[in-house]
Amino acid sequence: MNTARGSSSATPPANGRRSAGTKGIPRARREEQILAAAMDEFGRHGHASASMAAIAGRVGVTKPMLYTYFGSKDGLYLACLERVAPRLVTAVEEAMTYEGPAEETPHRVLSAVFGVLEEQRGAWFVLYDRTLRPGTDLHAAAQRHRRTIDGLAASGTADLLRGHGNEDPLDADALKHVWTGTVGALVGWWTSHPDQSAQDMAARCARLLTAIRG
Repeated sequence: MNTARGSSSATPPANGRRSAGTKGIPRARREEQILAAAMDEFGRHGHASASMAAIAGRVGVTKPMLYTYFGSKDGLYLACLERVAPRLVTAVEEAMTYEGPAEETPHRVLSAVFGVLEEQRGAWFVLYDRTLRPGTDLHAAAQRHRRTIDGLAASGTADLLRGHGNEDPLDADALKHVWTGTVGALVGWWTSHPDQSAQDMAARCARLLTAIRG
């Protein structure tokens, strides 16, 4: 993805590419710091209300440095989105294709989601940012990834019902909406309980799913 990133102020090496960051920190490491701070800021406040100054302050760089690295606030958001979305998709796909009982798939998927988000829980709300304006490139980019995850949810819930002899497409669609809403609600609950690890959440969900199934 083209995020219109600029160059740092370090002296470029002979091949013309700049690899140094600020204050002796390698550029790649500085970008990691910026993305971590931005992921949290966008996750907490949404793109519309996120503050570039706050992100810069948390990293210890100037706001112009963020623009040097990522081109714009939109570019920084897109970099965050492209970091978390493919990881979530891959984790969910692997959980769904794992050789195991179909009844355990929901728990495997939840465990996979918690694992990806362990160190950056706000990343979920970067992907599901409600402040993105429809019709914008940012909204389109987020929607593209959401549709992929939504498609996995649709496939998984349909397979689950099919295993119980239920082929009703409306039942499958309704269950997909219940499932996606449940995942979002659980992640939201998790972010308000920072003492709970991904392993804690996986164990909690195992208990909840067992209770629901009766």
